Amino acid sequence: MREVQRRRARLPGLGGRELDDVAQQSADDALLNVLAKLDDFRGLSRFTTWAYKFVIFEVSGKLARHAWQRQAPSHEDPQVAEMPDTLAARPGERAEQRERLAVLARSIESDLTPRQREVFVAIALNEVPIDVLALRLDSNRNAIYKNLFDARRKLRDGLAAAGYPLTEEEART
Repeated sequence: MREVQRRRARLPGLGGRELDDVAQQSADDALLNVLAKLDDFRGLSRFTTWAYKFVIFEVSGKLARHAWQRQAPSHEDPQVAEMPDTLAARPGERAEQRERLAVLARSIESDLTPRQREVFVAIALNEVPIDVLALRLDSNRNAIYKNLFDARRKLRDGLAAAGYPLTEEEART
């Protein structure tokens, strides 16, 4: 229940009996997972620490699914003109930002595989949680994260090849 309460701030409409239900479902599913994987416990950490990992994964997944049941993720690719241009302040910077966005859009279309494009657009542009996307694509978190990692690397390389290398700060975000 404590983990659900901690993450509840991200879901303003969740409370009362619905919150209790999510907490109970998470606890039940986590217990089943712990029991199913009990033979895998190697004793490298405290048992409670190992078991708590299952609770965190269950709570995370349930709250992500709960949030996206109310607001379905968009399947549409955003147009370059719709991408925010909030970082540029002066006209010269705005023109360069538009050029970078155009290069980025071309790189998304030409450099990424269809799967990488789908994952990148969903997570980076439409802010779909990885857990929700993994369920929708019948995959797992690690595979989705690897697709996203590869897509970002290709996009950074595409920007650098076009003369727009990312600064160290930009590469971290």
